[in-house]
Amino acid sequence: MADSLSKEARSSLMSRVKSKNTKPELALRRALFKRGLRFRIHGKGLPGKPDIVFKGRRLVVFCHGCFWHGHEGCYRRPKTNISFWDAKLEANRARDCRNRVELETMGWRVIQVWECDISRNIEEVVENIIQCFE
Repeated sequence: MADSLSKEARSSLMSRVKSKNTKPELALRRALFKRGLRFRIHGKGLPGKPDIVFKGRRLVVFCHGCFWHGHEGCYRRPKTNISFWDAKLEANRARDCRNRVELETMGWRVIQVWECDISRNIEEVVENIIQCFE
């Protein structure tokens, strides 16, 4: 199946995809802040630059997009350029795993939150994060 957009149009479209401050990430940050939790964002000195960092509690949160990180049940494989997307997804998963192992080796606890969970029930996600404080 051929792509319906030209190579230039597809490139332009993909260049606008954000990696920081996505809608699910912003929604989660607002909900956490509303509950009185304070945190840093995009931990620059940490592997993978976690989206949310609770430094004093040595806890980090990654907000993963279902498409970009291949969430089971949510991820729909593109119909074009399949070999590229399969390799891209595999590289993303491998990088996520490396970052998690590195952070845990450094003594950090790591929480992975999916985009679909945030949109489905953000309060439950916030409660799960709070439970990790104990």
